[in-house]
Amino acid sequence: MGYYFSKNLAMPFAEAIDLIAQKLAGKGFAVLTRIDVQETMRAKLGEDFRPYVILCACNAHFAWRALQAQDKIGALLPCNVIVTELTPGEVEVAAVDPVVAMGVIANPRLAIIAEDVRELLEKAIREL
Repeated sequence: MGYYFSKNLAMPFAEAIDLIAQKLAGKGFAVLTRIDVQETMRAKLGEDFRPYVILCACNAHFAWRALQAQDKIGALLPCNVIVTELTPGEVEVAAVDPVVAMGVIANPRLAIIAEDVRELLEKAIREL
């Protein structure tokens, strides 16, 4: 599978951001931070980049469980979801696969939590 899963959508960029945020909320995730990569590249480097936003999503229930299983897991949290414009009116929404991300840590309790989070993120992407 790789380190992410994604879905392409035929809709405006801003609409896709709102839609995935709604789907994530429906699965218990809050968007803690929104990083506008296009604006950051323009402001910091003077470079043009396509519309690209990183949504830092967190499900507090699972974050709590993960922190109980591995106290340094915060270095791998939250779950990032990206929305990028491929062409005007066509966007890709992609989410990190938490099983792959957490797989670098040999902790069976954490692996179970990551499976549960993966299921929720995959559902949110599929429902778009």
